[in-house]
Amino acid sequence: MRGWRIKFIFLLIVYFAGFATAIYTLAPTPSQTSKKDTRSSTSIKEQVTKVDASEFAKSFKEGMHKCIDFGKEAAWCTAKFIKQKVDETQTVVD
Repeated sequence: MRGWRIKFIFLLIVYFAGFATAIYTLAPTPSQTSKKDTRSSTSIKEQVTKVDASEFAKSFKEGMHKCIDFGKEAAWCTAKFIKQKVDETQTVVD
């Protein structure tokens, strides 16, 4: 009876951890350039973003797929562990 509740809570934790990670990853970083470096740093940033945008997208996609696969594996391992512990406690009680 308690098994589905534990799975549900675990899935909620994993879901919100992933959501928080996505927000942290996609949040813009604050600009910390001085007034002297504004012109040169802007041109360098434009050059870097033009070249690395597609590479970043590919890298991000691969990273997300690795993260999803890792999350699935961790969820399965955790589910097996919890089921094993529940089975052990049920055999001790019986």
